[in-house]
Amino acid sequence: ASPPTEEAAKLTEPLTKEDLVAYLASGCKPKENWRIGTEHEKFGFDVETLRPITYDQISAILNGLSERFEWDKIMEENHVIGLKQGKQNISLEPGGQFELSGAPLETLHQTCAEVNSHLYQVKAVGEELGVGFLGMGFQPKWALTDIPIMPKV
Repeated sequence: ASPPTEEAAKLTEPLTKEDLVAYLASGCKPKENWRIGTEHEKFGFDVETLRPITYDQISAILNGLSERFEWDKIMEENHVIGLKQGKQNISLEPGGQFELSGAPLETLHQTCAEVNSHLYQVKAVGEELGVGFLGMGFQPKWALTDIPIMPKV
């Protein structure tokens, strides 16, 4: 079934449960095409001061990941703002956090391996630069005014 049109929305008959189920089912992919995409966000912090990391530290991490683990850089003007490797991306978010957007994978075991590999890489480069990471979706300690502004449009 195709999604309802504007004309169908003007009908005076109330929608039934079956109508709603059919509408939702019409947007589903066949089971053999189902995939899992991991998103893993983390904040970097200076291990000595516990302060949020600066863009210079973030740039050093992204460059280190690119050089050491063969990620392709995503540039904006002269600034590295992300990385790409196959169908995976690492993006730099507005608060300076890194986000892994994983490849579309078939099993949870594959996503687990992907995240573990990513965390190994980030930790290896971060440790050399005195940077640690918190795997959180928000910054629990510092105010917005304490977060460095990222050079990203």
